[in-house]
Amino acid sequence: MSQVPQIRIPATYMRGGTSKGVFFKLTDLPEAAQVPGEARDRLLMRVIGSPDPYQKQIDGMGGATSSTSKTVILSKSESPDHDVDYLFGQVAIDKAFVDWSGNCGNLSAAVGPFAISNGLVDPARIPENGEAEVRIWQANIGKTIVSRVPIRDGEVQETGDFELDGVTFPAAEVPVAFKDPADGEGAIFPTGNLVDELEVPGVGTLKATLINAGIPTVFLNADELGYTGTELQEAINGDTAALEKFETIRAHGAVKMGLIKEVAEAAARQHTPKVAFVAPPADYLASSGKQVKADDIDLVVRALSMGKLHHAMMGTAAVAIASAAAIEGTLVNLAAGGGKRNAVTFGHPSGSLRVGAEASLVDGRWVIDEAVMSRSARVLMEGWVRVPGDSF
Repeated sequence: MSQVPQIRIPATYMRGGTSKGVFFKLTDLPEAAQVPGEARDRLLMRVIGSPDPYQKQIDGMGGATSSTSKTVILSKSESPDHDVDYLFGQVAIDKAFVDWSGNCGNLSAAVGPFAISNGLVDPARIPENGEAEVRIWQANIGKTIVSRVPIRDGEVQETGDFELDGVTFPAAEVPVAFKDPADGEGAIFPTGNLVDELEVPGVGTLKATLINAGIPTVFLNADELGYTGTELQEAINGDTAALEKFETIRAHGAVKMGLIKEVAEAAARQHTPKVAFVAPPADYLASSGKQVKADDIDLVVRALSMGKLHHAMMGTAAVAIASAAAIEGTLVNLAAGGGKRNAVTFGHPSGSLRVGAEASLVDGRWVIDEAVMSRSARVLMEGWVRVPGDSF
């Protein structure tokens, strides 16, 4: 009978936007996990409670959804232009896998507050009252995020009256700006087209906007898939055939975008790309029972994350929506009514969200200068997580 003692690791459990995750300072991790590799991945999976064939993550900190199976590692930035380096790990629920291929836009809102509270930001940059600008280096995709964190009496202000659909209680508003949000160094439109014909065996040929901003995303028209764009989670997540179809679409979209070479490789790249479908504005009841009115939104969007329809909207996908909406002729822009725009309000399963982006055409290529949205963040618990000493 194994009697390996547990070890404890300083950690903070935080909500950021509509996601939750376990946050670590890099220097607090066991030495073997302070560098990328198998030891780090095994440790984070054990913290979260994966892989779990029951898909409940009962023996860990995960909440058995893509929104709550997340980890963050932060350290003082090595760049003089940034305050903190931010590394995000999406932990698979039923597989032994941590995906490092993209960012979490929702948890990006919690990075600034954590960094300030844990001494990762120069105290001279923090006012007694007002807003602290935290310059974040997103290490997964090599991009800059600027977060404006409210400060009161020298401490991070977490409570407030800002309401975010998908989050039950109000909190302090944290504006987050994603600078030049194209993922990596490739073109925003990897194929060079605003709209492609995506051939998917067993599904057909679908119109698709393949965009690389915030996070690589495959946007589709809801009606081509037999949907209205007002569906809630149970309409998709309880349909095994639909989930398999979306995964097939995602795999072929990944190949078309140049993210992978073969369809089979998609299984090892679950976090990216995302798949979303759009439609013109429509009335519907959100998952909370709240009425969303067509007159109050520009379009409806539904997105899948880690193989399931998301309960609200991933922050990085919201950046992709804002970016695509700002460029005339994309499926997102057309669903919103077309024309030039620098902001849209879209309906999602939990309600609505307003996002903005500035797009410009430079030497024949589209560039997104920045995309902006407001989120909130709050510490839920802090102290130590415990894992068996042989976990990594």
